[in-house]
This record gives sequence, C-alpha cells and structure tokens, in this order.
Amino acid sequence: MTPAPTDTDTMTMAGLNLIQQALSIYDANLRLAVCNQRFQEMFALPDHLVTPGASFADTIRHLAERGDYGDVGDVAAFVRARVDQARAFEPHYMERTRANGRTISVEGTPLPEGGWVTVYTDITRTKRQEALLRARSAELSDQLLSYSEELAATNRELSATITALEEAKRQLTASEARTRLTTEMMPAHIAHVGRDRRYTYSNRRLSTVMPGSQSDPVGLHARDALGEETFAVIAPYLDRADRGEPSVFEFTHEPSSRRIRVAFTPDETEGGVYILSMDITEEAQTRAALQQTRRREMAAQLTSGLAHDFSNLLTIILGLQSKLQRMDLPAGAEEMVAGTLAAARRGGGLLNRIADMTGPREHAPVPTDLANFLGDLETLARSTLPDAVTLTVNNLAGSGAFLLDAAMLQDSLLNLVINARDACGPRGRIDLTARLVQDTWLEFTISDTGPGFSDEALAHALDPFFTTKGGEGSGLGLSMVYDMTKLAGGRVTLNNTDTGGQVTLRLPLRRADRPGDPGLVLLVEDSPDLRGAVRDMLREAGHAVVEAASAGEALALLPDLPEISALLSDISLEGARTGLDLIDALPEGHCPAYLMTSLPPDDPLHRAARARAPVLRKPFTSAQLDAFLAGGGAP
Repeated sequence: MTPAPTDTDTMTMAGLNLIQQALSIYDANLRLAVCNQRFQEMFALPDHLVTPGASFADTIRHLAERGDYGDVGDVAAFVRARVDQARAFEPHYMERTRANGRTISVEGTPLPEGGWVTVYTDITRTKRQEALLRARSAELSDQLLSYSEELAATNRELSATITALEEAKRQLTASEARTRLTTEMMPAHIAHVGRDRRYTYSNRRLSTVMPGSQSDPVGLHARDALGEETFAVIAPYLDRADRGEPSVFEFTHEPSSRRIRVAFTPDETEGGVYILSMDITEEAQTRAALQQTRRREMAAQLTSGLAHDFSNLLTIILGLQSKLQRMDLPAGAEEMVAGTLAAARRGGGLLNRIADMTGPREHAPVPTDLANFLGDLETLARSTLPDAVTLTVNNLAGSGAFLLDAAMLQDSLLNLVINARDACGPRGRIDLTARLVQDTWLEFTISDTGPGFSDEALAHALDPFFTTKGGEGSGLGLSMVYDMTKLAGGRVTLNNTDTGGQVTLRLPLRRADRPGDPGLVLLVEDSPDLRGAVRDMLREAGHAVVEAASAGEALALLPDLPEISALLSDISLEGARTGLDLIDALPEGHCPAYLMTSLPPDDPLHRAARARAPVLRKPFTSAQLDAFLAGGGAP
C-alpha cells in the first residue's frame, strides 16, 4: 500500500515538478525511488517505467531499443554494461546528443544509503549559442557577454536546485524508512497495485501470507507475483475496485491450502488499489468447529422431543408384539410379528445413533503419537476385513506427536474402512495414507478398488440418512464422520479415482509439545482406589507423588513442600471444600494447578472449574494424563 502522502511530501513533489530539469532517484537495488514529471516528458517514457519500483535495466533497454542512444549494436550487451556501470556508481558529469537532435547534460551523484540521484538538463540552446559564438565571436561580443552571464546564472540556479533536491530526497528516504518499518512489523501483506496491475508498493510479507508467491513483487504484474491460479480468483474483485467498489472476501490459497482474507480499497487519487491480505487459516478452522457445535445443539433441540415420543411408541409396539407372540396366532402371523419386532428394534438402534450425533460431545485433542495410533488402527481395521481384502497403511507424515481427538478420529477412519470394505466386495484393496499438507493440514486419505461413488452419492453421501445399501444401511455413517471432522475444524471431501472411490479427511495441523521434565506432584483425590491408580500413572511418567484426600490436607502440605512442581486435584473431594475451593485458596505464586473430574461437561461445577484451571475428563489413560500435564493442561 502506498503510504499516505504528508503535506511535506506533496509540497516536495510539487516543487520537483516545477523545475525545468528532469530528475530521477534510483535505490541500491536499481529500482526507481522517485522521479519528477519532467523526467517522463524529456524521455517520453511509458507510465510503468516512471512508477516507483520500475527497473533501471528496463528503462535503459526501452531507450536503447527506441534508438535514443543511436546505434548501440547488441542491445542486451549495452544494457548489461550500463547496469554494471550503475552498480559501481561514481560522481560524473557528461553531455550527449540524443537521436532527436537535442543535447542534454547528465550529472549524477551517489547517495550514502546506496543508489544515486541524477539531474538531466536540456542544453541544446546553450550548445547552439556556443557554436554561434565561435563563428561570430568578433561580431557578437556583446551577446557573448550577455549569454555568459545568463549561463552563469543558470548554473547557480541549477546548483541551488540540486541542493534542494538532495534535502528533499533525504526527507523522502527518512519518511519511507519509517513507513516501511511500520508495515514490516504487521502480520499482514500490505501493498498497492496500479491500474496496469503492477505492484507499486509492497511490504515483505506476501510470501509469508501466501507461500510460493514472490517475496518482492514491486514492479511485477500481479499475475506473475501471485501465480495464475490465485490471480484468477482475485481478478474480479480487482476489477470491482477499479470501478470504485471496495470489497472484503475470503478464499483458499490452493498452493498452500491456507485460508486468506483480502481487503481491496480503491485509490481515488492516482488510481489502482490498496491491498490488505491476512492468513486466517486457524480462525477459519475454529469458526468451522464452532459452527458445527452450534448445529449439533440445534439438531439436539429439534430431535430430543421427537426421539422421546418415538422411543415411547417403539416401547409400546415392542410390548404389544411380545403379547402377540404369546397368543395362539394363525399361520403366517408369527413371521409378521417377528418382522415387526425386528423393525422396532432397528428403530431403537437408529434412535441411539441419532442421539450420538446430536448429543453433547466435545472435541478433546491430546498429544497423540501418530505412528502408534495408525498401528492400533490397522490392528482394529484388519479384524473387520475378509482375507481377500488387503489393507495398506502409509504414514507419510513422519514421526512425532500431534494434537488429535484419537477416539473421534479412530471412529471416523474405522467407519470409512468398513464402507470401503463393503464397496470392494469379497476381493479388493484399501489404502489409508496420512500426510502433511503445506504445514497447515494433517490429511488422511482412504481409497478403495470398488466401483466408486455415483453422481448422486458424490452430491449427497454426507447428508444424514442417505444410503446406497438399501435396507441394510442407516445412512448415518458418513454423516457422523462429517460431524466429527467439522467439530475438529477440518474438512471432508469425496471423489473418484481411476481405481475406485476416495474419501479425504483434513484436520488442522497442531504439533504437540515435547513432554516436560518430571517433578513432584501433589495428588488430591478422596477415593483411595482411584488415588492409587493415578499415583501409579504419575510414577510411570517419572514423577514423584505426594498424596492428600481433601483440600484441607493439601493446603497443610504446601508450605512444607516448596519443591512441588504441580498440583492435580479431583473437583469432588471429601468434606465441604471442593477442588475449586482448593484452587481459590492457593497462595500467590503457587505451582501450576490442574483439575480432573468425571462430571459431564454441562454440569455447573464442571463449567465453573474450566474458568479456574485446566480440566482432564475421567476416565483417562497414562498417556493422556502425561500429555495433559506436559502440555500445561492444553486440551
């Protein structure tokens, strides 16, 4: 984004445009920093060569190809020589006659920060006067004196102009440095493009926000800086901004799989567009998870009453059918009763699955070793497959732990493997692959050698109750996979390959921190059996353990044990004081405190606990407890 001009900047540029000399300032990277209007007029340059950021080499090439330097022979070699000369810049003064017959003087001075300032003066009239003086010096002695005085005055004016320009350049450089420092500190891409879609300004955040883009796009066309695919997405919004319509929109940057928010603001003074781009991938993932949670809550409200009434009706049907079975019925009736009972029981199972989908369920990611997770999953999945169906598990994500809700993910992947088994029939192949996508997603792909998805299935397979299995399917399997994936802030996509169907799950990539050092843990639990089990888990992880059964015992122990590194307490304790009271009574600067509970998430005490300290749900495994404490209670 081009910095907003100050009054001083505006006045300085107005002054530069009033002088009769042409002026240009190039920086140490041979990019145009500033020029006045006379510079463009004197050399008849196109707009993109007088735009800040324009390349010195491009300008020389343009003039050479137009013949401004006369016959230079090999243009490319000529340009290289001029560029090399510019990189080793030294103060100089020269005069040259251009192809149009005009003679100019060129005076260049290097700048302390690198680069140089050059002043061009049209001295055609002076040269003609000198020639005339040489021819008629005796007759024109009076004119010679007059012209000499005029030339001396012009030289004095030029010297004063150069001094003023140097001061103006110093002020411009300082202003630009302050503005660039500010924009570089912002976690966003800030830029300005002209009407020709070339960048006139950019901070150095473009490749950070959209990996794979040019890090320094100034002077480049937006298509070249961003890539054809990304430019095609934003081009319609740029066109609208050119018509004076500001816009804010989001899109997925396909090369990096990141979600980007972009704001376009029309430049009403000089034309073009101001650009602000931000990486909102994590925000979009969190938003998707919250939206899915809200949809689950709404679905639960809509279905709970109906499910209750339907459950009562099924109970009545089952009771009546049981009575019918005990009666003396005519031939064929028993079969009808058995069919009715089977349908009613299936309806009850369907109610349970609906309850699972719409009931409260939290996404609870914990540090999970991916290799071990996939190994356990492979063992479970193979037990469901016929001998003639092969399963291959490929871990391309490498070693390490990731924050995952292992139970949810295992349910989802097993469901997909079973669907792939049904698609393959008695023989076939199923491939499960885990990979990282652009350091943004952890992707799981399940592909099979079945017939693939029909067009209808591709459009509706994720809808509740849609099934291609006839009466054998409930139509809730893929819906549950979709639900659990969206709760995690991820995505589900279906497609066909050359060999069969394919389902892809993408989960937000969250790497787990390495476990911390073992320490002395104060364990507060009123159940002796449970306290013993948790104590063993802590000791397996290398911790030393001190035990207490109540809040009072724990508070009495703390002053005598300053080396305690963590406190782990149940919410419900013996006596009148709870784990929450214990947390509130801890002295200032106490050790990290954590809570555990078997209370449901919607219990008032559980909700109040989450506002005071990290909470670990029971039951939990040793690995989950170790990861909970090592991660500082991170879910």
